[in-house]
Amino acid sequence: MRIIAGQAKGRRLAAPAGAFTRPTAGRVKEAIFSVLAAKTAGAVVLDAFAGTGALGLEALSRGAERAVFLEKTRAACESIRGNIRACGFEDKAILFPGDSLRNMPKLKEPFDLVFIDPPYTKGLLVPALRLVFGTLLLADGAVVVVETDAEGAEYLKALPLDILKESRYGDTWVIYCCKMEVE
Repeated sequence: MRIIAGQAKGRRLAAPAGAFTRPTAGRVKEAIFSVLAAKTAGAVVLDAFAGTGALGLEALSRGAERAVFLEKTRAACESIRGNIRACGFEDKAILFPGDSLRNMPKLKEPFDLVFIDPPYTKGLLVPALRLVFGTLLLADGAVVVVETDAEGAEYLKALPLDILKESRYGDTWVIYCCKMEVE
């Protein structure tokens, strides 16, 4: 697993041993950032359920101003810390160890890009989306990128959100959305 483009292009990213994380596949990550090309430079990014931090680090490599990483598992937090150092982003990245759902309401800055990729079988998608669209500060024009399975994709499509794009890569769905404006 590597950074695909930008300042840290080619840097290897460490992942914890075992099945604690499910890193975003390289082709999926490349497709995500192809869609987000115009939104990444200068963005403030949240990478919730960060795993290895690959999405937030890719955004930093492509010119994001700052990234916040939320991750619960100790091994994954160690990988994220090492990956931040390896990419040279210590001054642009902050890691909040602990439960993503508990840490999200504590964040007080507006985010331009939010990556939500919770473990598929833990029932975290619904509470995470409630927090993102209910309590998290989103900048005007913010895009939320959700990586999920087919069940999560169907749930997401039923919400009152503006779905900008959806893509399927095998069993993985990537849905780009923003809060629907109510008049």
